[in-house]
Amino acid sequence: MESEIERVPILRLTEESRSNLDDVVARESPLTIILNNEELVTLLCSPKDLNYLAVGFLFSEGLLESKDEIKKVLVDGQRGVVRVETSNDKALTNEFLFKRLITSGCGRGASFYSAADAQNLAKIESRMEISTGEVLSLVREFQQRSEVYRTTGGVHSAALCDTRSILVFNEDIGRHNAIDKVFGECVLKDIPTDERMVITSGRISSEMLLKVARRNIPIIVSKSAPTNLGVKLADNLGITLLGFARGKRVNAYTHDWRIVSNGKQ
Repeated sequence: MESEIERVPILRLTEESRSNLDDVVARESPLTIILNNEELVTLLCSPKDLNYLAVGFLFSEGLLESKDEIKKVLVDGQRGVVRVETSNDKALTNEFLFKRLITSGCGRGASFYSAADAQNLAKIESRMEISTGEVLSLVREFQQRSEVYRTTGGVHSAALCDTRSILVFNEDIGRHNAIDKVFGECVLKDIPTDERMVITSGRISSEMLLKVARRNIPIIVSKSAPTNLGVKLADNLGITLLGFARGKRVNAYTHDWRIVSNGKQ
């Protein structure tokens, strides 16, 4: 965790007093992703698991479709650069780069999203079911996982789960980055994402929903809110979207048939 935090001097103010002390903040670093010697994008992120972030980002944006395409991943943590080489030497077209969108994410998210991306994705037909109690139990475990958040309050978290346990967990100053780190680890370690659920601490907007849809994941849960476009895409793509998962309740926005009563499973 030490690589992800930094101590800074602060002045603590109240209505009655002023005091000097140290506080802990989350580290923020630029990461440039280079695909086959072409500079693709620079993200602002937490400086850990940069290989997972780069690979997850490339898969989330549709630039990679299979682990077999990856020839080499080179991480230069000092310079904040990850180079990804593919076996088929993919080239980036000007038309593709023109689609770049600055997202609604914290930590300066970037995406190569367009409206056609959602139309080209197949509807998810998974019959996966999970009980309300299991969802809330996983969310409680999820909230205790992030030591950096508990220390700084300055990062987002994401996790891949089955109905019983958290399988992959990661965190980052950006909610998009946290999900991409989870998916990057899944790709590099051959961890299946079918019949799985994603939990995120952040808002579920359209580009977040598309990341999940590309991995064929049927359920996404957040302790935060969705946007209207996130809800519409989830409905169209057959994804169960759950928001405001806090304490003993959760809101189901789409395809709530996958959420069964606690006694059914």
